[in-house]
Amino acid sequence: MRAGGHRARVIYGSPAEPAAHSAAVSSAAVYSAAVRLREIGSSHGMRHLAATLADGREAFVKQAVGGSRAGELAAEANGLRWLAEGGPVPVPAVLSVDEDTLVIEMLPPGAPTAAAARELGAGLARLHAAGAPAFGAPWPGYIAGLPLPNDSGTAWPGWYAEHRILPYARMARDRGGLSAADVSLVETVADRVAELAGPPEPPARLHGDLWSGNILWCTVGKTATAWLIDPAAHGGHRETDLALLALFGAPFRAEIAAAYQSVTPLAEGWRERVPLHQLHPLLVHACLYGAAYAPRVREAARAALDGGS
Repeated sequence: MRAGGHRARVIYGSPAEPAAHSAAVSSAAVYSAAVRLREIGSSHGMRHLAATLADGREAFVKQAVGGSRAGELAAEANGLRWLAEGGPVPVPAVLSVDEDTLVIEMLPPGAPTAAAARELGAGLARLHAAGAPAFGAPWPGYIAGLPLPNDSGTAWPGWYAEHRILPYARMARDRGGLSAADVSLVETVADRVAELAGPPEPPARLHGDLWSGNILWCTVGKTATAWLIDPAAHGGHRETDLALLALFGAPFRAEIAAAYQSVTPLAEGWRERVPLHQLHPLLVHACLYGAAYAPRVREAARAALDGGS
């Protein structure tokens, strides 16, 4: 989610696999091996630090503030490992993960290019095509520090309404971000998702929070590449990732979309369905940042309904 500050980059760490990976060691061990630490930002109750390890490697440290965030860190780790298994879009490597700290490799900075954007678009299409067993995920999810229901489902419209639209509309109302009338409008969309969603799609392997800040553009030598970071990964509708790219804008977005279409074209009318897929992240923002996002929630809800008329 859009919240400013540097974003974490991590992989591995499954609730079903406490050791996470045979090559991973405890975060405390890696963290204590740092010969230099520098705080570089924060986001959603996490400190972000740049570290130089004793062996000379540069690392990025994400550390929970005020107690364990084991579930949240495990969800992020599980998501990146799952995306890595999908293959075509790179994710950073983990050095360690535990209940309150992630330590990962520091990637070289770079700038977006049209060629890297085309590579990302084609890779994203192939990542989605890697698929998922169901809508949802086998681990409890999080997005921007908020719990993200990942109960599995076999039909996207009902799953999206139950696990992505309604919980956040009601949370935003309870936190003062939306009015009762706003929630009623959003509930109308939830009631009509099946007719608004377009042709049925199988579960795609999604990043799940693919706004532009979660694409890290890196340059090695003269080659620029787009890496994915900070996922809320799950099996979902592939139009969701593309709609998120449009939410706050992304460099070379037209090139990303064109390359995606060249690999696995989206169903007719996908552009009209963008507001439907943007409704969930906008509701998350209303939960986090309050009534400032209410107008955008209303706009997306009305556009979603208009797109299905």
